[in-house]
Amino acid sequence: MPRIESLSILTQDGGKEYLAELYGKVIENVQKNLVSFGMKNVDLSGDPASGSVEAKRFVNAKSQAYGTARAAGAGNKVKAKPVVVAINKDSEIVEEIEEKDTRLYGVDGLLDRRSANHVIRMATDLDVDFFKVAADNAVLVEIPEGTAIEDELEAVIQECENTKNDFVDGVPRAMMSLVLNTAYYGKVRNNLDKQSRANVDTGTEEFYAWHGVECKSCVNLPTGVKYILMVNGAVAQPVMANQYTAEKIPLSEAYGVSLFYHHGTEAVMPDLIFKGVTA
Repeated sequence: MPRIESLSILTQDGGKEYLAELYGKVIENVQKNLVSFGMKNVDLSGDPASGSVEAKRFVNAKSQAYGTARAAGAGNKVKAKPVVVAINKDSEIVEEIEEKDTRLYGVDGLLDRRSANHVIRMATDLDVDFFKVAADNAVLVEIPEGTAIEDELEAVIQECENTKNDFVDGVPRAMMSLVLNTAYYGKVRNNLDKQSRANVDTGTEEFYAWHGVECKSCVNLPTGVKYILMVNGAVAQPVMANQYTAEKIPLSEAYGVSLFYHHGTEAVMPDLIFKGVTA
């Protein structure tokens, strides 16, 4: 397909095809840029176009004495707790591009520059909402003041690990994710640097795991939140994004380039989200 040389042909079939290619790249890159990607609950039912989707949690099965079901004439009913996730936040990124700019940059380069920035802004928006909902619904773990960073994180991890209720009977560490702000991520990194272990590379930024729990650094945690520990799937965030559009703005030489997306964020398993607070 030939390169588009002017925004004046973006309304033609070739322009639409090119914008569709950009849209596909945008969705892929949003997934790569999201810190929360891979932590979201994707086990959702329903059509997002209807305005909401639903997640279900099933109660653990319980053992009974042999013959109980035979005497009752029926087995226990399967119990589930539905959680409705409303797609209630509508967002847009709309920018104007002057014809003069297309002559300076060329259409391909200009659209690529702006689509890359749109990706970053959309990813940031989704991450901010994701971690705000997680923090607002988190179980508070009291940490005595002055506790060493390694003891603090281990206490929060064990709080999650030992969770037991109708839905959970303990949590393996492989299912957890620990997201830290830059200050606490740096503390963990410094702690690792002090250890004389052959498998700790002090020159790398990421350490990937702490005591078996996947770790990530994030700048989008709410203000005052040092870290959040959560089981993957504890928060759902369905997203719908519309295709890029470009159209001539009346009575001008400008063109509008826009991206519209809609999403909702809900804590599906608030009992499996934790954050530390100073006691």
